[in-house]
Amino acid sequence: MNAAESAELILANYRRLFGRDLVDTADPSCATQHLWEAPRAVLSALGPPGSDHLFNYANRTALDLFEYEWSELIGQPSSTSAEPVHRDERRRLLDEVSRHGFIENYSGIRISKRGRRFRIDKATVFNLLDPAGHYLGQAATFADWAPLADLRT
Repeated sequence: MNAAESAELILANYRRLFGRDLVDTADPSCATQHLWEAPRAVLSALGPPGSDHLFNYANRTALDLFEYEWSELIGQPSSTSAEPVHRDERRRLLDEVSRHGFIENYSGIRISKRGRRFRIDKATVFNLLDPAGHYLGQAATFADWAPLADLRT
């Protein structure tokens, strides 16, 4: 799945679940570009339920926040976005999303490639389904984050 297809999947599933668009645009043909440029982080990862999904999309804001280039992040296990100590909490969250379809107002600690820790707040995490209703993975979006103490030495 290429970047445009991934963006369209995210946008369609957000609209299906929440009855509104994730990004505002007067021209729907520009929605994937607006998603890429959105001032909120948007990421998605694909894989079977219960597996460590692999990142398949991150917009510019998410790439900057997690300090990755597209080629470094795409295909990487999504668990790498959390410190090992926080991965059990993250797994419980993703399992709940799998069961219920989405969760809103999630808060948690994440870590960048360079070891910068940050807290995300008011995140929405939701399942990604294909047009036939088959589970493909999950996406997350959030606009609120704050830096924490760095782990870098």
